[in-house]
Amino acid sequence: MTVPEYALRDGNRIPALGLGTYGLDDEVGVEAVLSAIDDGYRLIDTAYNYGNEAAVGEALRRTSVDRSDLVITTKLPGRHHGTDETLASFEESRRRLGLEWVDLYLIHWPNPSVDRYVETWRTMITLREKGLVRSIGVSNFTEGMLRRLLDETGLMPVVNQVELHPYFPQAALRDFHDEYGIRTESWSPLAKRSELLREPVITELAARYGVTPAQLVLRWHVELESIPIPKSADAERRRTNLDVFGFQLLPEDVEAISSLERGRLNDADPEVHEEM
Repeated sequence: MTVPEYALRDGNRIPALGLGTYGLDDEVGVEAVLSAIDDGYRLIDTAYNYGNEAAVGEALRRTSVDRSDLVITTKLPGRHHGTDETLASFEESRRRLGLEWVDLYLIHWPNPSVDRYVETWRTMITLREKGLVRSIGVSNFTEGMLRRLLDETGLMPVVNQVELHPYFPQAALRDFHDEYGIRTESWSPLAKRSELLREPVITELAARYGVTPAQLVLRWHVELESIPIPKSADAERRRTNLDVFGFQLLPEDVEAISSLERGRLNDADPEVHEEM
């Protein structure tokens, strides 16, 4: 299955849907990532704090898919903000992944009380200039934080990965991203551990389109031109999640799904929530 791609502002490209790997560890994680790549996933999302970069790296070593066809994302943990810390953390991630370069490197959380994300961003710019990272971005940054990066370094991220699902569509932030050429990525795109997939509007529309509720919601992300990165340890579910490019939603159905908005599910407001 071929996944469409978007052009990033820096000239690189990124698939329109990726594989989240949180919780896919050890040999189970290796097999899951390898199977996903075989099924057509080309965007693989991991992080230092997931503790599975080595498993992802082993899957990359085993796959027959050309490295240049894959987009590998990892993320810098909060405890490694700072110039020297970022450089050392990146090298550790790169070693565990077994890669010459990382396609997309993100600041995982801004951790504003630490107030080192601008320094960290400058260091990531250096990594990109050295060719060790193809694209640089952030995760869980607010509009104000993004503006600060631009004001103090002259460069906006090409990606901001944020909590985004029908309960929390983030319309204002997405509009800001569009204005500055930032691609939105969606973590928890199916609002895990919630009743989203049992909502009547979701189940009724899914039945009308002849798809699963999860496929309907993932297609909603595609219609918003946000990149969902669903995670599943189940091979059939991974294949189903990827199969969302053969149908389109009517604008009024996109709006009906968006009308489920009620706020964050994870109580993870980047202004106060921090992860080390």
